[in-house]
Amino acid sequence: MQARVKWIEGVAMLGESGSGHGVVMDGPPEFGGRNLGVRPMEMLLIGMGGCTQFDVLTILRRGRQNVTDCVVELQAERAETDPKVFTRIHAHFIVTGHDLDRRRVERAIDLSAEKYCSASIMLGATAEITHDVEIREPLRAK
Repeated sequence: MQARVKWIEGVAMLGESGSGHGVVMDGPPEFGGRNLGVRPMEMLLIGMGGCTQFDVLTILRRGRQNVTDCVVELQAERAETDPKVFTRIHAHFIVTGHDLDRRRVERAIDLSAEKYCSASIMLGATAEITHDVEIREPLRAK
């Protein structure tokens, strides 16, 4: 895996992935930024959310669960002093689908957290990571 980060101006940067995708990152005005993009630590949190969601959806699809939507809402706390690592992260999964088996959804989330999600497992070295799940039925057309 490769990535490249190019300085633009101030504290704005362009991150480019080895797969050819780009993302603008920037800092807040009080640190010389112009608020042009997400903060690098926000990217880290978003990456964890994407990593765990990928795992959960893959596991549920293999288990023939009829998922129609999945959202992971993340809340994180950081250390007060440098390095301001994440100390707590909570992932709230909102999984929508037809006749979902709660046990299978919970198991998929546990497997991601304990075995498959590289980002969660790495961040777990400094942060207490917790999760919960809310299961919803899709809205029915009237």
